[in-house]
Order: sequence, then C-alpha cells, then structure tokens
Amino acid sequence: MIWGGVVTLIILAFLPVPLFTTNLSFMFYMMLWLTMATSFNFVAGMAGYMPFGYVAFYGIGAYATGVLYKTFGLPIPIALAGAAAAGVAIGLLLAPTLRLKGVYFGIVSLALAMAMKLIISLMPAKITGGSLGLILSGANDPTMAYYAMFIVLLGALAAGTWLSMSRLGIALRAIRDDREAAEVVGVNVVRTRLKAWVMATMFPSLVGGVEAWYTNAIDLESSFNLLVTAKSIVYAMAGGLGFLVGPIVGASALYGIDQLIWRHFPTLNLLILGVVIIALMLLLPRGIVGAFAQRFSRFRRFIP
Repeated sequence: MIWGGVVTLIILAFLPVPLFTTNLSFMFYMMLWLTMATSFNFVAGMAGYMPFGYVAFYGIGAYATGVLYKTFGLPIPIALAGAAAAGVAIGLLLAPTLRLKGVYFGIVSLALAMAMKLIISLMPAKITGGSLGLILSGANDPTMAYYAMFIVLLGALAAGTWLSMSRLGIALRAIRDDREAAEVVGVNVVRTRLKAWVMATMFPSLVGGVEAWYTNAIDLESSFNLLVTAKSIVYAMAGGLGFLVGPIVGASALYGIDQLIWRHFPTLNLLILGVVIIALMLLLPRGIVGAFAQRFSRFRRFIP
C-alpha cells in the first residue's frame, strides 16, 4: 500500500512537468539519480555487492548510444536499446568476478571503469570522437528525452518491485545475510547474484544513453566520472540499502540539498555537501528509512 502510494506520487510529480515548463533540467536529473540509486540497490542492498566502478555502465551506455546514432546512423530508440544490450554484455563478461567477496569485487569493478575509459580513448576517433567526444547533432529533443528517462525510472521501480516480491529477491536477501546458510539450503549463489547483477547493469546503461540524448554531448571525463558511482552509493545508502523506498528517499533528499547548496554557495558546494553526508552517515548509519524502521520496529512490516 505504502509503496503503491510512493510510485503514484512519483508519477504525478514527474509526468506532467513538460506541460508546465520548458526548464526540465532539475526534474530530469532528479529522475536520473532516482534511477541510479534504485538500480544500485539491486546489487548492493539486495545482493550484498558494492560495485565501486558502477559508472562503467553509465559511460558504456552513453558511448554506445552516441556511436550507434552518430557513427552508424541508427535512430535514437534503437541506439538506446543497443546501450542497454552493451551494458548487459559487459556485465556478463564480469560474471566470473561474482565469485569474489567483499571489497575484492568492488576493486575489480573499479578497475573495469578505468579500463573501459582507456579502451574507448584508444578507439579510432572517427568512431568515438577521440578526445573531443561526440556531438549528437540532429537528435536534440529535450522533452522526448525527459519522457524516455521517465520510462526508464518506471522500469527500474517495476524491476525493484518484482525483485522484492519474487523468490529471487528472497534468495538474494538470504545470500546477503548468510551466504553459507543459503548454500546449505540449495541456493545457487553465483547464478542468483548474476540475475540481480544483469538488472543492475541494464538501467545505468540506459540512464547514460538517455542523458547523452538529453545533453547531445558525450565525452570521456563526464561519462566515466567517478562521482557518478559516488553519488549513486551515497544516495542509496542515505535512504537505506535493502529497502525499496530507501533510494527514493535518499536521492530525493540529497539531490535537493545538493542543488540548494549549489545555488547559494557554488564555490563551497562539494565541501558543504560532504559535511552534510558525513553528518548523515554518523547520525543515521542505516539510512533515513533504516533508522525509522529500527526506531519504530512495529511499523517495519509496512515499509517496502
């Protein structure tokens, strides 16, 4: 009931925005971070992995969209589908690393992000644009890009809903809480985590592709900026990993605070935001939703 209300509120908040204003930037990037934090929760909150190189899939999605549209002349919808396929393909190549535990997987995923950035930089400039990147001339349509991000967000919310209610979600939480016990009762740990991992790689790839369409510009530094990973982690953790509503609360609150600080203190933005994040982690180590569930345990079963 509560989760249905949250999703309805999200739809009502974002769907009509282009009807009232042409300045879509704030709400577009709010949806971007809601999607990134939600999909990150699939693998970190439910599967117990912490991919420090999560930006790799965002960057791959951006460049796959740009190359398919600009270099090969494919329409944007097909380019975005290609972006999702590219992200999943790279995720499947990483499947053997799912056997790693704890920080080792995080280090490998971070190395992947660096490797992908290097590989793209070494590709022929006529394909990836070289150091200048790609300009998607002729694709400019902010309103359609906005609604594309809206659809991606709804897809991530739907995937999260299904995952939390399915047998797969139960198996993932069992693995997260006690891997050895899950194996004893017959859960295939690697295969189960792989399913969540594939879902978690597809959505950031789509986000990267849609953001490239929205800005019409792609370059290595912004596409593989480690702040993308950092913000995805912080936003999801601030709300509460493992809860469906956690990343929604965390991303909404911190992105709003980030924009407010940027507007009033542009030169001190990162410093003040860092202090806010540190205070939040110290005071609410389980996140906003996690702290509420712990403090009011009788309401825990109502929190999605």
